[in-house]
Amino acid sequence: MKKYLALALVSALAYPAGAATYQIDPVHTTISFSVKHMVISRVQGRFDKFSGTVDYVPGKPKLWKAEAHIDAASIDTRIQMRDNDVRSPNFLDVKKYPEIVFKSVKVERVKGKTADLLGTLTIHGVTKPVVLKMKIGGVVKDPWGNQRLGAVATTTINRKDFGLMYNKVLESGGLLVGNRIKIKLDVEAIIPPKAKK
Repeated sequence: MKKYLALALVSALAYPAGAATYQIDPVHTTISFSVKHMVISRVQGRFDKFSGTVDYVPGKPKLWKAEAHIDAASIDTRIQMRDNDVRSPNFLDVKKYPEIVFKSVKVERVKGKTADLLGTLTIHGVTKPVVLKMKIGGVVKDPWGNQRLGAVATTTINRKDFGLMYNKVLESGGLLVGNRIKIKLDVEAIIPPKAKK
């Protein structure tokens, strides 16, 4: 009996009241990116289909984690021809690599509502470590009784690290598409109220 009580106590300390897994709400979440175009401007884009979870316990960063799965074919840069090119083997090759996946590993440099979320990012079948600079908006209950979590995360990657090598050299000597891609995630995640018996 004492053994079971001890195990229960350890579990309560490791996963305190309020520990929760949130589902990313696609209606209120945006996964966007920008990349240089011919050096003179930046092209903006986003992904429209994705899913994922966020584990969050206020004040317990060791318990924080996140995972997201993005439909690579759902890319939207507002130009159909450009989107088709990015979906092709020139870039994402979505028929061969249909998903972009992020999985967190640990949290570091926690300061107030900011932290670094370390994890792995898989694009084009290549997995590399990344660091998401995260700012937590907080937790609220919406008018319908749902518990919601808000956060913003940013990072910058080099597309060549993921095997996305295609480019064209301009007459000026510059490149048609930049190599560094800025990524921003405006995330809202939700825990629906427990179903009434």
